[in-house]
Amino acid sequence: PRAAAQPLEPGPGPPERTGGGGAARWVRLNVGGTYFVTTRQTLGREPKSFLCRLCCQEDPELDSDKDETGAYLIDRDPTYFGPILNYLRHGKLIITKELAEEGVLEEAEFYNIASLVRLVKERIRDNENRTSQGPVKHVYRVLQCQEEELTQMVSTMSDGWKFEQLISIGSSYNYGNEDQAEFLCVVSRELNNSTNGIVIEPSEKAKILQERGSRM
Repeated sequence: PRAAAQPLEPGPGPPERTGGGGAARWVRLNVGGTYFVTTRQTLGREPKSFLCRLCCQEDPELDSDKDETGAYLIDRDPTYFGPILNYLRHGKLIITKELAEEGVLEEAEFYNIASLVRLVKERIRDNENRTSQGPVKHVYRVLQCQEEELTQMVSTMSDGWKFEQLISIGSSYNYGNEDQAEFLCVVSRELNNSTNGIVIEPSEKAKILQERGSRM
């Protein structure tokens, strides 16, 4: 007798978009020919963004084709998509030296990520302010002191003065039976706006001591 046919097991249906794990969590994006893989949770961090509406809400107004792998096709520059996706992942703006802030701003505006747009504009404004201020200038002073005065002088420096260099210039005149070692102490601080761009030159005595120290 012929054996009875066994009923076929039902095949797996399409993955649900709701719930915890599974393939439904992951999204594949084809941005300008470069593939990116991320999660719907990441893309949903900005509910009003183009990416959230496209991949999480499936907004019918955003009619995007998919390629043969099922990835969403997005006709944008993949080079600048990396900072966009990383911002959605961890909330930090990271731009390498090879990228321009203006390019990231253009993409942030296209994807309608308002918080990132504000962040990039602040970065651009800060860079412009630093460029307009020009290079930082410093004021230098050369002080003469004896060995026993060094510790007190260095410990009492204030108003932004920093120790730069110590130059030995030998010993001073004998007082009693002791020789006192003498030093030139070079200190500096940043030139602030209160000086109106005027660089303070060291005094004539300081110039002479500096020349004397350089010959040692």
